[in-house]
Amino acid sequence: MKVYNTLSRKKETFVPLEEGKVKMYVCGPTVYNYIHIGNARPMIVFDTVRRFMEYKGYEVNFVSNFTDVDDKIIKKAVEEGVSAQEIAERYMRECKQDMADMNVKPATVHPLATEEIDGMLEMISILIEKGYAYPVKDGTVYFRTRKFGEYGKLSHKNLDDLQAGHRDIKVSGEEKEDSLDFVLWKPKKEGEPYWESPWCQGRPGWHIECSVMARKYLGEEIDIHAGGEDLIFPHHENEIAQSEACSGKIFARYWLHNGFLNIDNKKMSKSAGNFFTVREIGEKYNLQVLRFFMLSAHYRSPLNFSEELMEAAKNGLERIWNAGMNLKHLIKNASQQHMTEEETRIWNDSDKFVLKFETVMEDDFNTADAITAIFELVKYINTNVTEKSSSEFLEKFYSRLNQLCDILGIILEQTEELLDEEIENLIKERQAARKEKNFARADEIRTILSEKGIVLEDTREGVKWKRV
Repeated sequence: MKVYNTLSRKKETFVPLEEGKVKMYVCGPTVYNYIHIGNARPMIVFDTVRRFMEYKGYEVNFVSNFTDVDDKIIKKAVEEGVSAQEIAERYMRECKQDMADMNVKPATVHPLATEEIDGMLEMISILIEKGYAYPVKDGTVYFRTRKFGEYGKLSHKNLDDLQAGHRDIKVSGEEKEDSLDFVLWKPKKEGEPYWESPWCQGRPGWHIECSVMARKYLGEEIDIHAGGEDLIFPHHENEIAQSEACSGKIFARYWLHNGFLNIDNKKMSKSAGNFFTVREIGEKYNLQVLRFFMLSAHYRSPLNFSEELMEAAKNGLERIWNAGMNLKHLIKNASQQHMTEEETRIWNDSDKFVLKFETVMEDDFNTADAITAIFELVKYINTNVTEKSSSEFLEKFYSRLNQLCDILGIILEQTEELLDEEIENLIKERQAARKEKNFARADEIRTILSEKGIVLEDTREGVKWKRV
């Protein structure tokens, strides 16, 4: 398996620290509002990486945190007149719901920053002892960036170049030794949550949180650290510096980063009016469509979000769903049990689609080409299955299609939500029943649709429907 390592800027053969096991850390969201579709991309991408590794037989210890203490959380709490904890807990629940709706598997552990303060105090103390960190009079603790000789190795930034474009910063009147030094611990402000420390009543800097949580739940050395490319600098660069300065060991062997998400070829921002939460997208689309859309491009490529591309993703996904539903229908009505000789030949020939799927996924998780392999399998299935096919033949193809979809987190069994095509067909059947004065069947269809969240409206122009 080849993975593109941001650290080396090239594809490398993946070799885990411990055979058969993968230790993987993915930076999670700051929970101060509903997650947006930019947050969704790394969640979906690295959940898919995890799923493929599990498919290949690895035991994956997957850790993804929630940042539940942050300036944005505190600001939101002040605006609403509630505690920062209440804001964090509320939006953590909402985030978990959105993740479930996108079929993102829960992490092995979802640590919370506020529950790991003791570990942060311990790591900061070690860094001070080793001379990598220093406190100033007001209790702020800084990391000595220049003391870590390999600083910049992930982002490939030069310290002197950074220094030239950096202003000297004062914090609470105390000069840092170097403008590039970053905060490990900072004093509280009035009304903010805080913790006791040897230096002051305060709270941790953002970067130290992930280092400590990765260390506690995965160890001092991990296989994969992942996140959006916006985290490469300074967040991941600073994580490397403080983690390796503390332990003296290589922190993460492979660094994976997903590309940016743009909206209609523009950067997403609230001020531009092109800001979408996952919850908002879920009001218009099944979130499986969002997942399918996110995987339709290589994870390292920039991805453009638009209504046209979402509709294309919806149509593509429905092709796969329809193939699955057709197989289920044929299985239910199949009379012959075992495969014929010809069916066995056709089935064995379909191995090539699985091989293609695995080959492209093993080449730095190329989900776009993996989806192409699934489409080719769908076409092959549709060409070769008929009402005369044996149940064994049909079940084998359903299982194969389901397995490949599951690696991508695509749910083939759509039991909860009707497809547009199914709704239209049921409406046509209801209209026919009404013409035949079979009102019992017409009412039954309306009830079926209502239970699935579909509301019908009889108008002069015909029957209109909407999801509620």
